[in-house]
Amino acid sequence: MRILLVEDDAMIAEAIQAALKDAGYATDWLGNGLTALAALDTQHYDLVLLDLGLPGKDGLDVLDGIRRVGNAVPLLIITARDNLDERLRGLDSGADDFLLKPFEMSELLARMRAVLRRKGGTALSLLSNGVVSLDLVSKQASTAEHSEVQLSNREFSLLQALLIRPGAILSRADLEDRLYGWGNEVESNAVEFLIHALRRKLGSQVIKNVRGMGWMVSKGA
Repeated sequence: MRILLVEDDAMIAEAIQAALKDAGYATDWLGNGLTALAALDTQHYDLVLLDLGLPGKDGLDVLDGIRRVGNAVPLLIITARDNLDERLRGLDSGADDFLLKPFEMSELLARMRAVLRRKGGTALSLLSNGVVSLDLVSKQASTAEHSEVQLSNREFSLLQALLIRPGAILSRADLEDRLYGWGNEVESNAVEFLIHALRRKLGSQVIKNVRGMGWMVSKGA
């Protein structure tokens, strides 16, 4: 899963990036509102973390720009501004949640999961296609034959990308896009290696290969 972090304070951004990396998220960081809008025009993101006090373009104006073009990407505002009117404007303009600084990273991660659950139409921190289930908190996967299998961060990210869209074929480029942020070196055959590891842990039929196109998980029973 790929996150866009828009935050002009380098110390805060580095701390958030480290926490997101530990949680298995690929993260791109920008510190300017205008460049954030440009990035969203060219790159798919699964969630945006948006500060309000930004150079180039204020965060609320960035939010307006995102929603004005019909981009429904899940978005969580993170800011030190505690003005009620600004919080209300942010929520009314299409933000999915609002978190005041300073905050614990564990709360940020929990709010991200909650936003993604609501966008996905589920009340549980669980993705499932009826064949394999993935716990978004513990990063454990389960099938009928294998229960509570612990996954590495990248195994988790790859399986999550597939389970978000069961039945959809994701190419190597699609999966790499969700595993690596800007500046991360894409490892040779990393996708194949991770799929092999997941099949070994969960069973050979959990992830299906579509020759010449990519990989998918079935829509389930």
